[in-house]
Amino acid sequence: MAVRTNAHFQELKGSYLFSEVGRRIAAFQEKNPDRDIIRMGIGDVTRPIPQVIVDAMKRAADEVGTKEGFHGYGPEQGYLFLREAVAGYYQGFGVTVPPEDIFISDGAKSDLGNLGDIFDAECSVLVTDPVYPAYVDSAVMSGRKVFYAAATVENGFLPLPEEGMQGDIIFLCSPNNPTGAVMTREMLAQWVDFARKNGRLIVFDAAYECFIRDSGVPHSIFEIEGARECAMEICSFSKKAGFTGLRCGYTVVPHELMAGGISVRDLWFRRQSTRFNGTSYITQRAAEAVFTPEGEEAVEVNLEYYRENAAILSDMLTECGVKHTGGKNAPYIWMQCGTSEENVMDSWEFFDRLVEETGIVGTPGSGFGKGGEGYFRLTAFSTRKNTVEAAERMRRFFAAMK
Repeated sequence: MAVRTNAHFQELKGSYLFSEVGRRIAAFQEKNPDRDIIRMGIGDVTRPIPQVIVDAMKRAADEVGTKEGFHGYGPEQGYLFLREAVAGYYQGFGVTVPPEDIFISDGAKSDLGNLGDIFDAECSVLVTDPVYPAYVDSAVMSGRKVFYAAATVENGFLPLPEEGMQGDIIFLCSPNNPTGAVMTREMLAQWVDFARKNGRLIVFDAAYECFIRDSGVPHSIFEIEGARECAMEICSFSKKAGFTGLRCGYTVVPHELMAGGISVRDLWFRRQSTRFNGTSYITQRAAEAVFTPEGEEAVEVNLEYYRENAAILSDMLTECGVKHTGGKNAPYIWMQCGTSEENVMDSWEFFDRLVEETGIVGTPGSGFGKGGEGYFRLTAFSTRKNTVEAAERMRRFFAAMK
């Protein structure tokens, strides 16, 4: 038999959303080499990694250069020192997570894509729409059927479970990417109850929990009673500590979580042991430093910087009369592509026009799914100078639109 490729790749959209954004910007810059571009599309951070974390990396690098301190292959689940530090972080918001239920990885995106390895190919997926594209693309690559729960302005971009909803594996993200909407404890409890009642499994993406300010918003799904029996949680150091280039994250798989009478934690442990050689020792020492008192203080300075960026953008949109969500408890601003219902544009049309007239790059809402049409995402991860400049340019842009 001749070698064949995975036919499910042909079912994917023409290109990954952010690749298409990059392609269009490259074409624009080729035609306009002197234009000043402000990038507020891809959620990459701009603040440097705090010195206390860099110092931890330097010490670890020096350590592995000695006979006594050399580290080769590490434990696939992650070094105990980091898993204990993560467990201590959970204790900070009242959640007990044993270190043996924590798995260190090279980032949340990897784990989100790899989870499909441990579930039957016939298991379908339920996502909200609009949605982070990696959830859908990973499911499609595996040949899974994908169902959608509409996230609309009417429900605050936070759909709740309904009887008859399909999807065996439910992906939830709060604070949400792309909409910036956040679930209250009561909302998340409804999803947990739905999953337990109907034999579903929730994959909770908590990558942006560090931006939460309101006390009524849970940082973890495990703050909800019963979640350990129906959910696993993925988190990342990318936004909390600026590790987008360093790469480190973790997944919590409770030992109570079962699927068909089989421990999901044990399956994930086997998967990681077989197909992952662990995150580097130096990176894990850096991540450990995030949870020290000095590390937490330094990280909070950077997070507050991004929160202030979000407030600048949100205040500008409010002043211009542009409907939007996000910003307060999330690093994303989800805005309507116009100042009124009468002048709302197609989201790619808005993208092109915004770049052409202001030099600002955002992300078209339709790239996050059918429900994102007519909306646009901005991130708060730019520099303060660029954020202030972008706000001023957009203020003029919207004034001209009215």
